[in-house]
Order: sequence, then structure tokens, then C-alpha cells
Amino acid sequence: MSEQSFEELLKDYFANIPKVGDLVKGKIIAIDKGEVRVDVSGLIVGVVRGPELFSESKEFSGVKVGDEVEATVIDDENENGEMELSFRVAGNKLVWSRMAQHVKEGDIVKAKILAANKGGLMLQSGALVGFMPVSQLNPNNYPRVQGGDKNRILEHLRKFIGETIKVKVITADMDDEKLIFSEKEVWEEEQKNVLDSYSVGDIVEGEVSALTSFGAFIKFGKNLEGLVHISEIVWQRISHPREVLKVGDKIKAQIIDLNKSKIYLSIKRLIVDPWKKVKDTYKVGQIINAEIHKIEPFGLMVKLDNEIHGLAHISDLSDKRVSDTKMLLSKFEVGKKYNFEIISIEPAEHRLGLKLEGVNKKEDKPASTKATADNKEEVKEDKKESKKANKEEKKESTSTAESAVSADEEKTEEVVA
Repeated sequence: MSEQSFEELLKDYFANIPKVGDLVKGKIIAIDKGEVRVDVSGLIVGVVRGPELFSESKEFSGVKVGDEVEATVIDDENENGEMELSFRVAGNKLVWSRMAQHVKEGDIVKAKILAANKGGLMLQSGALVGFMPVSQLNPNNYPRVQGGDKNRILEHLRKFIGETIKVKVITADMDDEKLIFSEKEVWEEEQKNVLDSYSVGDIVEGEVSALTSFGAFIKFGKNLEGLVHISEIVWQRISHPREVLKVGDKIKAQIIDLNKSKIYLSIKRLIVDPWKKVKDTYKVGQIINAEIHKIEPFGLMVKLDNEIHGLAHISDLSDKRVSDTKMLLSKFEVGKKYNFEIISIEPAEHRLGLKLEGVNKKEDKPASTKATADNKEEVKEDKKESKKANKEEKKESTSTAESAVSADEEKTEEVVA
């Protein structure tokens, strides 16, 4: 062999020697007195000793001579002239790599609940500790707490500490040390066959399991639970589901939307819409003695009967321009009856307009050719208030699946048992 070739070989040898921080592969050649010696690719012998023997994941707790292993270089030469290696760093990379693989494959893994905070649970799977937000809990474990009290939410979550549960890894980022678990995705997968047996339009029978300010939860089938948004309970306006339902009630409902673990139901769609025949009972111009159901900043919600409710806008409660709405509204009392005149009926919109008997709407008065600037401004202001009220009323009467979705996405839910 020429002198030139030997020099090149020597250069290649030193160029291939691993550096501090490198992850290397090798074969175990000796295990003695708490030290493991590794032949690193036939280039050099490294030693793993002391605390560096133990991986947090215990990946290397049972190694034997002849095993192929991975280790990280922590010192290019120790006091004995050997390369110092660590199983701990290599093990950390290994477990993060495995977690990333779980994300990719959608694997179900076991994790132990270590602690709880107001946002969710701390879980350990293998060597790593990660987080599971409240929103990723199994729907049956989701905290429904009166008023969204964070302390009570925490109290609910602490009940799970110490349990081992099945989860999916949905985020595994070693660089940011971000590990996120989901119990809900496991539930969705396990319930998939059950959910596939249902379709939008199906009628189910179940029991009211909880009441919230925005709707009622109904348990049905094999451990399934759906939400009936407040706008889908009855055709008339209600302030809270407890006005017509209580926990434990047996009811029938129709499935109106299926979205993985989210099931949306409707009770009112199984009942004939009373607004379809409203004009058979009520006429514009009719005077009716009706009960005030609710007082809003923009007017009175009036109960004509058990099924039909109407709105008496604040501008239809007085002949004069309203400067102090609170003072005007204070003259009325929820539960009391007053005489109202029906001024509009819109069955398709589920709206009926009223005015207090005897009140003359300004647009009903003959227009004066000598209207003052003040009168014009007053009319302009009244139109502005009327437009605002119509917007508020329309918002209150909205009954769509989207509103149910929005409500259900809240991290905490107000529940009345």
C-alpha cells in the first residue's frame, strides 16, 4: 500500500470518528460491573456507565452482549481514553420517535393520569409526560359544571388521577417538547360501528341526562349522548330548558346532525309546527289579553298561548319617544296579563309583532307637510331602534345546527341537575 493511500485512509478514519452529540449505532461487546462497552461501527469502543446506563424509557434495562443499540456521544475521551456514551439521550430520542410514529399510525396507547389542572390532565405514557385538554376527554368524562366554575371543573378532573386510560397521541413534537393526548378520539373509534348504525333523520328514544343554559343532553342507545340545542326543544321561545324538561325525563328526538363524537338532536321537529296555523287563530288588528313571558332591553316577550309567543317592541309600548327604557319597562311585570294589539304575523319567520293597546304608532299618524327637524330626527331614531330590535329578535329565534355546534364547543358547560 502506498504512503499516499495510507494518509487518505487515516484522514477518512478521523473524519468518521463520532463527535459529541452524535447519535451512534453499535454492538455490545462486554457488560461488566455496571459498565457496557459498545463497538461503534468498528471504528472505536465506547463505554456507557453510571447514570447514563439508564434510559427514562427503560429501553436499555435488559441489554446483553451482541445486542445492537443506539447511544449518544457525551465525551470524545474519558479518563481511561474511551469514548463516553449515554443511553439516556438516545433513549429520549427513541421514545419521541415512537410517539411520532403513534401519531402517524393512529395507534391507541395506555397512559396514566398524574395530575389535573383547570385546562385538562397530565398523562404519562412510557417515559414521556404529556397533556390532554378538557376538550379531548371522552364525552362521558367531560365536566359539566354549574356556571363554568373553574374550581369545580378542577375538582371533577382530580377524580381521574391515578387511573390508566386508553388514548391516542395527536401531537408529538420533540423540539418543542409538546405531547398531546386524546381520549375522545379513542371513544370515537370504538363507537364508530355504533354511530354508523344511525343516520340524520332517525328518531331515537332516550333520557335527559343534563340541562345547560344552551340545551339538553340526551343519553340513548349504547352509551351515546346527543345535544338538543335550546332552539330545538320547543317551537316557542324559552329562557332555559328547565322550563319544559327535567333530568330523567324520557323523550323522543330526531337526529339532525352527526359529527364524530358530536350528535345533535331535535325534539320540536317531531311536533307539528304551530306557526303553520297561526293565522287561523290570530289576525292583525286583534286585541288579546296576554301574559308577559320575559322582559328584554328591547321590549316584551308576550305569551299568547302555550305555543305562540310574540314581541312587543319598546317603541310600541308608548306614544312618546322613549328616553328611559328601564323606566318604561319597570311598569310591566313578568307573569301579568295586559291587552295587546297584533300588528304583524310572519309564520315563516316564527314572528308575531304586538303593541300595547291604545298606543298609536307614529307611522300610523298622517304625515305633516310642516314636519320639524326635531320630528324628523325622532322618526329616524325610532326606525333605528326598531331595526335593532328586529335584529335582536331574529338572533334570539335562530334555530340552526350551527348554534348548537358553537355552544357545544365551550370548554365548560353550565349544568342544572
